[in-house]
Amino acid sequence: MDNKDPSKTNVEYHEDATLGKALHHNVDARIRNPLSGLSTTELRDQVDAFCGKYGFQEKAETFQKAALVAQLPDDFESIQSLDEDDKHWLRMETTHKWKLPWTMYMCIGIVSIGSAIQGWDNTGANGANLSFPTEFGIEDRHWLVGCINAAPTLFGLLSAWAADPVNQLLGRRGTIFATNLFVVFPVLGQAFTHNWYELLICRLFMGLGMGIKISTIPVYSAEVAPANIRGGMVTSFQLWVAFGILVGFSSNLIFMNIGPLAWRYQLGAAFAPAVPLMALIWFCPESPRWLIKKGRYQKAFTNFCRIRNSELIAARELFYAHSQIAAEGELFGGRTLWARAMEIFTVPRIRRATLASSTIVIGQQFSGINAVAFYSSTIFAAAGYSPRDALLCSFGWGFVTFVFAIPAVFTMDKFGRRNLLLFTFPQMAWTLLATGFCFLIPESSGARFPLVAVFIFLFAVFYGPGIGPIPSIYFSEAFPLSHREIGAAFTICVNNAVGSALSLTFPSLLASTGPTGAFCFYAGLNMLAFCVIFFVVPETKQRTLEELDYVFGVPTSKHAHYQVRVWLPWWFKRYVRWQRDAKLEPLYQTEGSY
Repeated sequence: MDNKDPSKTNVEYHEDATLGKALHHNVDARIRNPLSGLSTTELRDQVDAFCGKYGFQEKAETFQKAALVAQLPDDFESIQSLDEDDKHWLRMETTHKWKLPWTMYMCIGIVSIGSAIQGWDNTGANGANLSFPTEFGIEDRHWLVGCINAAPTLFGLLSAWAADPVNQLLGRRGTIFATNLFVVFPVLGQAFTHNWYELLICRLFMGLGMGIKISTIPVYSAEVAPANIRGGMVTSFQLWVAFGILVGFSSNLIFMNIGPLAWRYQLGAAFAPAVPLMALIWFCPESPRWLIKKGRYQKAFTNFCRIRNSELIAARELFYAHSQIAAEGELFGGRTLWARAMEIFTVPRIRRATLASSTIVIGQQFSGINAVAFYSSTIFAAAGYSPRDALLCSFGWGFVTFVFAIPAVFTMDKFGRRNLLLFTFPQMAWTLLATGFCFLIPESSGARFPLVAVFIFLFAVFYGPGIGPIPSIYFSEAFPLSHREIGAAFTICVNNAVGSALSLTFPSLLASTGPTGAFCFYAGLNMLAFCVIFFVVPETKQRTLEELDYVFGVPTSKHAHYQVRVWLPWWFKRYVRWQRDAKLEPLYQTEGSY
């Protein structure tokens, strides 16, 4: 024991050993509170040491009370040192969980504007696909059209990896600002291109900004949001993507009658939301957890106070996060980008987060959303609609996507990420099958056109509250703080790789198999995603970001065994045999977490 850090107590070393084992291989599936085993004296000593080290001596009394609340989250009413005002705000976390300071909602609203650019660009390309291939003489070169459409995600394969060093250097706010510059000018530049390769270059540069931005915005949102409504908060990312899709389709309709220049306005207009974001982002406080990572605890506490209802709650979150991260930092402390990149595959806890997050983003691409977002106008045109009617139907699809993304804000933390995925994937599969079969109806039948639209709209109904928002939520919360940027970057890389492949191949798939074959293919991919998610994706709702270390500490084999041997028999008894008294034994056992 001669190599001990003299600044550590025996209690801290015992806790580190216990946490370390659970974080790597949590075979008993217990969610442990690092403070629950401490006596009053030991807890007070830890708080005093914390306040002395980080300069909180004047706030020592507040942090003493905060530590007791973190230690006894379900029994804070019995803590005698809390006054009635303290207890009032703690009760509000359960009774009025959406009542938060306006700064909290300002942060989420401002950063989410950046996601609107992604949706708007996708739909701008959707409308432009009806005209720019003809102007550039590439209407019969399906692979080239697909490559131009997929260019942002193709370049995102490389740029996503820059999210880790850029975030390390600039922070969350600085990264969002810097990447916005690569969104404004290349997007606007599309409108002034003279040939297809200039357009391709502009869209490649767009990928430089989008690849980093779409991994940073959800991470920022997850790090500032309270645990009990984190899913709903981060859902705002997808809500704004859906809003961007709707505005993009509106823009397509506005510019469709201006002649050969229509596609230039349809592509270039998507720069608009990026401009206010560059100024507004500096009104948001920096992520407190990023500041903790940098050792800037005073600023982290100040920022927590801006986005929480009371100083006590801010102190509780800071001290609880510090207590968990202390163990996490020793276990997952890769010092270089290369080391952190390797650890997302080699460290069991992080590898499970990588597997689950990658499964979900691949599932999103398998759902067929990019094919519909980029090519819905082409699909409706193939069904027999005029260009004007095809754009109107695409607008209707965008409207439905936006409207049904709204319920996800309120259902994400109630039903959970996993349950929503398992419910919506089969629904999307049958709507795609129905859409494909509708193309077999003779064109002379008046039922063909409206039925194609109805089933594509139904697809959007199930996409909105399910796989639409969940990927950005999941990868932003699944990884430990030490590897959050590199984990998110890898997940986005996987997302872009699969998305690029499917966007590249869809025009050829549509040309070779027809709409029926293409939609049946995607329906099959939906069911494949459902099966994989069932076995490898754990639930993450209403856990603090630090507590999720224990969730992903559970071996995948144990998780899969539970789903097959416990959850599936319970589901069969409860919903097939209608045995209302059927009881589900939970996988995770909670020990003092809040």
